[in-house]
Amino acid sequence: MEVITMFKWLETFKVVYETKNFSKASEILFISQPTVSSQIKQLENEFGTQLFIRSGRKEVLVTPQAEILYERVVDLMDDWDKLYQAVQTNQQQIVRCVIGASHTFANYVLPTLLIQLHQEFPQIRFSVRMMNSLEVLQAVEHHTVDIGFIEKPLSAPNIKRFSLMEDQLVLAGDTIKGPWLVRENTSGVYYYTKRFLEEKDIDGPVMEVQNNEVIVGLLKQGFGCSLISELAAEGIAHQRLDDSYKRNFYLIRRKAGASADIEKCADFICEWSKE
Repeated sequence: MEVITMFKWLETFKVVYETKNFSKASEILFISQPTVSSQIKQLENEFGTQLFIRSGRKEVLVTPQAEILYERVVDLMDDWDKLYQAVQTNQQQIVRCVIGASHTFANYVLPTLLIQLHQEFPQIRFSVRMMNSLEVLQAVEHHTVDIGFIEKPLSAPNIKRFSLMEDQLVLAGDTIKGPWLVRENTSGVYYYTKRFLEEKDIDGPVMEVQNNEVIVGLLKQGFGCSLISELAAEGIAHQRLDDSYKRNFYLIRRKAGASADIEKCADFICEWSKE
């Protein structure tokens, strides 16, 4: 068994496990669905055990053996990436850190923080991905992001969460005209918006917008109303809500597997937030 072949099979297994779908896995990996099925079958033969239960539906079920293998595969892939980067950048001692940030934090807090990080850790090459809070959590879990910033207290067994700072929500725009501009249900602000509409018994027209800056842009043009962060409300007619509409920004990272530089970076962020 060639090592490179086994790595291909394990990468395919990882994507199938995360998507629970052979077709989606083939799209992500840019290979045919029969190739995905063949590689999984060969991997099952190699281990002598079933990894996925194919029920004829689009989604597949995972076996307990697959659960065990996935945990080890994620660590193995992560170690391989670190080894590859170490070999490639050994002379320069460059470390890479991928930051995943939810919309409000990414737009209104991260720019200032990123300048501080760049100055404090010149050996780290930072890259930023913006997504909603749930997607950030999943990305940290799947080792595609090293440090995450979220806007609601999500948790997972292998994740550490640290409270950074408070964020005040405000009611912005014209509530008489509407419509209500609402984020998707996996975003940090959706829970508060849903609660507000229920408390006020509001049943007006709703427009889902999966981007915070688009909502702010619409509000600045006098269209719609929404619950947004006070940080985003400059130049928009708004009113402050009570303390029950305060929330926290959180830093999340994995409990194990991070490099010493990433650990120092996370510690620096926690201290920076107290200033």
